[in-house]
Amino acid sequence: MTQTSTPHTREIALASGDVIGIRWAGATDKGRRRENNQDAFLAEYPLFVVADGMGGHAGGEIASQRTIARLQEAVGAGEISASSIEQALVAAVADIGQHPDTTDEGTGTTLTGVYLQPDANEPRWVSLNIGDSRVYLLRDGTLSQITTDHSVVQELITAGRLSPEEAEGHPYSNVITRAVGVSEATPPDYREFAVRDGDRFVICSDGLTKELTDYGIQHFLTQQPEAAGAVDAMLAAALENGGRDNVTVIVIDVARRNSVSSTDGVAAE
Repeated sequence: MTQTSTPHTREIALASGDVIGIRWAGATDKGRRRENNQDAFLAEYPLFVVADGMGGHAGGEIASQRTIARLQEAVGAGEISASSIEQALVAAVADIGQHPDTTDEGTGTTLTGVYLQPDANEPRWVSLNIGDSRVYLLRDGTLSQITTDHSVVQELITAGRLSPEEAEGHPYSNVITRAVGVSEATPPDYREFAVRDGDRFVICSDGLTKELTDYGIQHFLTQQPEAAGAVDAMLAAALENGGRDNVTVIVIDVARRNSVSSTDGVAAE
């Protein structure tokens, strides 16, 4: 069953006079071939993440849900940083290991997303990633994957032994090299990005990228100006294209304006 989050908005006033507006929505679906949904997501300011579980019928669901639950606690505590995220992951790994339904089949989960790092003068977006779920950024009309997959095929591509086209049908295409819960908590990879007007982030599990190319993702972002509309369109397309896996997607739209300049402009008229 598809679970669609209600569109949300948030405004952040900066000391410079700029105002950052954020609009977002997220949804998940078990797809057309899976019996249960091992994906989970969290879209609560300032943290937006997707977790794609793995390891047995129940194990993946346990791993993704416990990881998201621990991160939701961190959001509720009022501070999101690399340190608080990593503390939440340590707790999640312990939860997964102690759960009575955890299996020995490599139970774990991917984790990917972004958070807004607070600063009264100039906040920054920070991406985080463990595994092969992805974050994309549409900026100035160009879509870029800003996370690097932790997967066997990505290592082969990086080593020059496999082309991106060959990777799509590779027998190890689903094998990831890092996850939350399969061993000691491993810190995510982080990248920082400036907050720019017009930016659009897409955070998704591989259930989306198995069914939509990067071109397809950009197409739906172009056709759908609202975050919720883009989420619904991409999710529907992934299901229509086969829905071979659980599908989860979050879209974040960023607006930035200078409130002082806007006020001056109105007064000048």
